Amino acid sequence: MSGNFRFKGQIHTYIMWPVWMTLFVAIFAAAMYFVDIRAGVSATVFFVIYSGVAYFLYFRDRGKVAKDLVSFATQYGQVQKQLLKDLEVPYALLDESGKVIWTNDAFDQTMHITKKFSKNISNLIPEITNEKLPGMEHETEIVITVDEHDFRASMNKVPMDALMDAPENVEAVDYDSYLIALYMFDVTEVNSLTRQLEEQKTVCGLIYMDNYDEALESVDEARRSLVVALIDRQINKYFSKVDAIVKKMEKDKFLVVMKRKELDNMIDNRFGILEEVKNANIGNELSFTLSIGFGAGSDSFMQNYEYARTAIDLALGRGGDQAIIKTDDEISYFGGKREVTAKNTRVKARVKAHALREIIESSDQIIIMGHKILDVDAFGSSIGIFRVARTFNKKVNIVVDEVTTSIRPMLEMVTRDGAHDNSIFVSKDEAIEIASNNECTLVVVDVNRPSFTGCPELLELCQPIVVLDHHRQGAEKIEKATLSYIEPYASSASEMVSEVLQYISDHVKLMPDEADCLYSGMMIDTNNFMTKTGVRTFEAAAYLRRNGADITRVRKMFRDDAVSYMAKAEIVRSAEIYDNAFAIAITPDTIVDSPTIIGAEAANELLNINGIRASFVFTLYQDEVYISARSIDDVNVQVIMEKLGGGGHMNVAGAQLRDITIDEAKKSLISVISEMKGKGEL
Repeated sequence: MSGNFRFKGQIHTYIMWPVWMTLFVAIFAAAMYFVDIRAGVSATVFFVIYSGVAYFLYFRDRGKVAKDLVSFATQYGQVQKQLLKDLEVPYALLDESGKVIWTNDAFDQTMHITKKFSKNISNLIPEITNEKLPGMEHETEIVITVDEHDFRASMNKVPMDALMDAPENVEAVDYDSYLIALYMFDVTEVNSLTRQLEEQKTVCGLIYMDNYDEALESVDEARRSLVVALIDRQINKYFSKVDAIVKKMEKDKFLVVMKRKELDNMIDNRFGILEEVKNANIGNELSFTLSIGFGAGSDSFMQNYEYARTAIDLALGRGGDQAIIKTDDEISYFGGKREVTAKNTRVKARVKAHALREIIESSDQIIIMGHKILDVDAFGSSIGIFRVARTFNKKVNIVVDEVTTSIRPMLEMVTRDGAHDNSIFVSKDEAIEIASNNECTLVVVDVNRPSFTGCPELLELCQPIVVLDHHRQGAEKIEKATLSYIEPYASSASEMVSEVLQYISDHVKLMPDEADCLYSGMMIDTNNFMTKTGVRTFEAAAYLRRNGADITRVRKMFRDDAVSYMAKAEIVRSAEIYDNAFAIAITPDTIVDSPTIIGAEAANELLNINGIRASFVFTLYQDEVYISARSIDDVNVQVIMEKLGGGGHMNVAGAQLRDITIDEAKKSLISVISEMKGKGEL
């Protein structure tokens, strides 16, 4: 018997008890000497003979007993092996590296093995890589597909000492190797039933016409009923094809109830109803657009309805003309490829202005905050709200944590005239201290995502909260906002504030430098009034001109210095053209005050190259990669940036990426563009 094995348990007790009896006999022999010497001698002779026989038999038969036990275990193991071989569950034994040692008939049949296979399991099942094998874990699982059958592959570590058929009798010493037992459980039917159950679940949807009144006004009165009937028919026809119930709740609102399976089919065709309604034309000059919100994923119909309401609010907040699906943990976006059409009515602006006035009048201390790294639009709109607060004699501070080259000329201008003290501009820490010691109203401008604000801590310290922004709303939003005025059609936050100023009070009078700040915000965000401008944009600009805005003074403020101009030129020079349509560039390491601003301006310049549909400029700043994205018309850069965690407008967007290099960010962008082109989204 090898020295690596020893008896244990009941076998060890049975083998050793004659040897242990020698101790009892020795005590007996010693005790006999106290009774009689001759009896003691006789007992001693018996002890010697008994001990000799016992030890002789123990050492002689120990190996034979072990041999017989191993022989029995082997025969017993053969029975187990045959049972495993005939087991209907595919089963295989692997070594530590994943090499196949043994397989049963069911495994051979499933994997179409006709002869002994001794290669790595990854040759049969590519999904099982070395990383998937049990290492530190005792058990791992992976889902695989073989011949259109789904299997749950379970892999368990089996220590070598556990392979002994009678571990209570024979023990392996100093041997820590192991094998891997692979079981493959067929879950095809279970998955099929699960999918069927999911497909049969009821989902709820809401459909709103974005521009019902405006579109009808562009049609002759005699044809209006015909246009409405046509749109209703298109909506009912589209959803009747997918076995859905459509109920018209109001003149421009519909409720839809359908199965989840049909919703998946609508996802596959990218909600074609959006384009069908848009293309409907029987004399209407303005196309109808729809906003669609679906709620799914919950077993509760009421919960799905709440998801649908959230989705439709989000679709409207993003400018409409799109479909949004909200589930328990995911929000999906479809459509939204065209620019939002501005509404001519200013009723909403007037209502919001009156609500803002009530909030400001009931406040003692007001803090105004923009987004991280303040730009011209955020600063200009902050100055506009500052003037409103001062008109009502309120204490007001503007959060300016970092003075960039873009806002420095405006900051110097407003503090130079003597009417604006430096104390109104505070840092993040100072703003937190003010909010901690006072009841403050917070006005957030030019941003609606909490993580992008200049000081997210203020959102928890201040109440009420007002949000004024022109960016499309995403899944992340400021939840505690008392007043939220988000209009994606607006060219800039400065335009929105300029409109609010006209309705909030007759006593609000802008100073010339304040009008310059608001005008600058509009000018920069519209790229000198060349993009995203509407009638209301120029009306707001005219209002600012009446209040003393000087175009020449503004233009002189935003001239580049030589270093910045050359850095911008270098970005344009080094740009790469991807797919003959997308310009991709990287901001050089040139030392400039605000590299992100230079990157954004260079992205605008790249659009002047013939054939370029969109431009993307990457800038590494403070260990983050900033992406400035721009397009002219047909490419929605907002959707592209949202897939990278950013957002913005259809033609102006951006993203901030952490823990990533510029090369990795560039590869991610190209991957997103390729994926969207493959799906027909670009």
